[in-house]
Amino acid sequence: MRRTPAAVGTTIFFALAPGTVAGLLPWWITHWEVGDFLSAAPSWIALPLRLAGAALVLAGTAVLVGAFVRFVVEGLGTPAPIAPTEHLVVGGLYGHVRNPMYVAVFAIIIGQALLLGRPVLLLYAAVAAVPVVAFVRWYEEPVLRRAFGAEYERYRAAVPGWWPRSRAYEP
Repeated sequence: MRRTPAAVGTTIFFALAPGTVAGLLPWWITHWEVGDFLSAAPSWIALPLRLAGAALVLAGTAVLVGAFVRFVVEGLGTPAPIAPTEHLVVGGLYGHVRNPMYVAVFAIIIGQALLLGRPVLLLYAAVAAVPVVAFVRWYEEPVLRRAFGAEYERYRAAVPGWWPRSRAYEP
């Protein structure tokens, strides 16, 4: 796939998938209203939680955008199953963790929970993680194994799925 169609497809998928999971649904649950927990908490508790939440939202967003760009530039495809990459994406943050997009989405949701003082978003993150992890395990990994064979198996053996390693993978 050429880069321009890959970029267009990736942008559409970005709006639909993480835009819904990390944007639309948290908004629907909270309407971005600050919860009673932070409103009633002393500032020495509320301020650090809000700052940590803001940091998670910003970092998660940066990681997510970077991971999506990596699919276009390195993979020559999209993260969408209907338009997969031509090359296995192992550079950038993919050299540290196999699922940086999902990790970023959950960081954004957890960050929103802290920023807004809305524990319901922590529950939402936990519930949303179940189908995501199942999808990765029983769909993505077998598809990548079939598409990229030994290259994927080496990568999978070297790079953790969910907790980043400090040193980047070098194929």
